[in-house]
Amino acid sequence: MTAFNTISLIGMPGAGKSTVGVVLAKLTGLRFCDTDLDIQVREHATLQAILERHGYDYLRSVEEQVILGVDLDDAVISTGGSAVYSEVCMQRLQMAGPVVYLKADLESLEQRVAAAPLRGIASDTSLSFADIYAERTPLYRRYAGLTVDATRGCAEQVADSILACLQTHP
Repeated sequence: MTAFNTISLIGMPGAGKSTVGVVLAKLTGLRFCDTDLDIQVREHATLQAILERHGYDYLRSVEEQVILGVDLDDAVISTGGSAVYSEVCMQRLQMAGPVVYLKADLESLEQRVAAAPLRGIASDTSLSFADIYAERTPLYRRYAGLTVDATRGCAEQVADSILACLQTHP
């Protein structure tokens, strides 16, 4: 168990927020909430389909509504990569418990995202993945209470690292 009722995960697409989040929830006894899945259920469409139909501003707006409305109690929250564009969402997550940035280098992220190219990344289509990485990284750093290297080992090892850091830096 953990001393925290809520742990939120932020980071780029491909960082492992959903995968690590499930493991972290099992290790802590908290439930798992993936806001990207909540968006898809609400909109009855994949993130990619939402982007194609309505654009990235709409997807970010829906993401904000979902994060502001989701029950944060007793949960590991996996956010979409663009959650950091909403200051009000990030403040809500910070008030609920630690916000953990799953950091990964650009090369690792590009390899992971290449394996699943239609991920529905909520950004201007004129931006490259590297541009999005450069734009978002300072925001992840700004809002994170804790940063963990998401490329060091498997999901279980990353989840263990998060727990170890939370125990030493509550």
